[in-house]
Parts: sequence; structure tokens; C-alpha cells
Amino acid sequence: MEIVGRGFIAQNLEPIAARHPDVVALASGVSRVDGVRADEYQREADLVYETIRRCEKQGRLLLYFSTGSAGMYDAARGSQGKEDDPVFPGNAHGRNKLLLETVIRSTGVRHLIVRLSHAFGPRQADHQLIPSLVRAVRSGKVRIHRGASRDIIHVADAVTLVDGLLTTGISQEVVNVASGTTVPSEALIEHIAQRLGRTITERQVVEGDASVCLVSTQKLLRLLPEAKDLGFGPDYYKSALDRHLAACP
Repeated sequence: MEIVGRGFIAQNLEPIAARHPDVVALASGVSRVDGVRADEYQREADLVYETIRRCEKQGRLLLYFSTGSAGMYDAARGSQGKEDDPVFPGNAHGRNKLLLETVIRSTGVRHLIVRLSHAFGPRQADHQLIPSLVRAVRSGKVRIHRGASRDIIHVADAVTLVDGLLTTGISQEVVNVASGTTVPSEALIEHIAQRLGRTITERQVVEGDASVCLVSTQKLLRLLPEAKDLGFGPDYYKSALDRHLAACP
């Protein structure tokens, strides 16, 4: 596997790279939601275009990491979180990912598009969801959007699923890689606080504009039945967070 990118997902793909020599994994691009300039999105698009052309020329499979976050699948906008249903992205990040998915699919290049939910784990940027929640809990001051919820998945489990999809030979598909369980932000914070032994001294609750991330794993389980062995379910987020916190300095 040729890995394009040096960030969080790219680094965590390295252990499976040798298993998939015909794959180009595009794990580079805009990872922030707020404050993104138009030229940053253009650079990401140019990289996608160049990688498509190279994969077509070399006959390789393009593994593209899109988003299964609330920016793509917001239940408040009527989303059921299914890959083959219409989606109505709620922010620029989701709209950009959907646009690039459409470009990839329209070219006919051999591809696998992974809509990844809120992955977390080693070497993740501080601005991402779980690192920012951990930092807030350690400070004792948290800010919560009332009613917000997220589907989280440990990056090791996400890589296991991607490895399985590639090994099975899945292509020309868009597949959610997620836990399939929506967890309220309050529950994430409370569990982190409990495990770290911290007390929340200041809790700011923001009303309105709370997105609910709903991601279906029906297609994933149909294509890769062994995904059920990773222990997904209502309490998955607790064990996944425990694994992460145990490894945190």
C-alpha cells in the first residue's frame, strides 16, 4: 500500500501497508471543520485529481477516506446514515467530502470509499473530538452542545475493518466504517472524567445547533460479517475510550 499523507490515519495504516501492494490510500486532506480557507479545499481536490489519474494509469485501487461524521450524517437533517441514501451535509467539510466522492465515482477508477466516523487513538491531532474532550475534562471545564451525539471508533478497530474490506476485495463501493452506536456527548465526557478521576467544576451547556451523528453499519456487516467480532454495541465507546486513555501520557 502506498500511503499518501503523514497524519493520524496515514500513520495508523502503516501496519497493514505491506498486505495491500496494489492500493493507494489517500489519507491526506482537510481534517478541521472550522476556519478552513477555500485554497485548502482546492489543494485537497487537486491531490484527489492527481491520485485518480495515477491510479488509472497504474491500475491500482484508490482507497479514499471520506467522512461519516455529523457533517455528513446528521439525523436532524433527516439522515439515516446509509451510504446509498441521499445525504444532506450540514457543513463545508461534509459537502467537500461528498463532492470529492462524486468525482472519484464518476471517473470509473477502481476505488473503495470509506466514510469514517469519529476515529480516535494514537498520534491524533489535538483539535479532533476525543483529544479535545480529554483536554477539557482534565481542565475541569467543559462546553457541551445539548443533544449532540457522536459515533466514535478506536482507530485500531477502524484499520482492522479497512484491512478486512481490502482483503475481501471490496471495490466500487462507499462503506461506513463506524461503531454503529450514537453516543451523547455528555456520556463521553462523564466516562472520560470517571476514568481520569477528574471532577467537572464548570459545565457550560449550549442550546441549539446540536448535530446528531447517525451512522448505519448494515452495509459494513453485510460485506464484512466478521466486523461483529469487534464488540460493537451500546457499551463499545466505554471500552474503546478505556484503551485510548490507558495509552495516554
